[in-house]
Amino acid sequence: MSKKLLIVCMLGLLAGLPGLASAGERNDDVQRLERSARVFHEIMTTPDKGIPQDLLNSAKCIAVIPGDTKFAFVLGGDYGRGVAMCHTARGWSAPLFLTVEGGSIGYQIGGSSTDLVLLFMNDHALHSLLSDRFKLGADASVAAGPVGRTAAAGTDVKLDAEILSYSRSKGIFAGVSLDGTVVHADKDADRAMYGAEVDRHAILGGNLPAPASAAPLRHELAEYTK
Repeated sequence: MSKKLLIVCMLGLLAGLPGLASAGERNDDVQRLERSARVFHEIMTTPDKGIPQDLLNSAKCIAVIPGDTKFAFVLGGDYGRGVAMCHTARGWSAPLFLTVEGGSIGYQIGGSSTDLVLLFMNDHALHSLLSDRFKLGADASVAAGPVGRTAAAGTDVKLDAEILSYSRSKGIFAGVSLDGTVVHADKDADRAMYGAEVDRHAILGGNLPAPASAAPLRHELAEYTK
């Protein structure tokens, strides 16, 4: 092969790399949505467990962070990737991608991953979700959420919290304190899913069409917020 032809081939390969990377990142987004839908379904169909119906109905937004031990191990520390959707006049919004990190998550305890669910209960919590980065317990108050489909959550002092948090590890689902956990916007994942820079207010406000891959999670959320 001539030197000139080799250079042309190399340039062609380099030109195609961004497209391949974008396709790979979008595939990761789709898998994240699929895992989130499965986690939420499994949690809500556990007998005598799940999140109280009245809390789901009143939550502004819900985030699901599926456990991923291998991913956490590669990056080091406690780390997770998830998605958030908000309740709008037209149903659940398109997904906003996010990451969480912090010493209290416990993603690698006993080699088992931990699934997380966060309920954003008021406008201030929603505003935090739209920021690039916020810390639970500092920028927005957080408390372990009550468990049980018919739990008497209305009298629980934890309802003063702006965000209610839950975890599932080794099959055990419970409210969990996540003070100090940091939530980041995952702009790269948003860009991969939507093909360009997107306004997060448009995503969570219901002004951006939801991708087809978000349908299973939107269906699960709608199923339990009637």
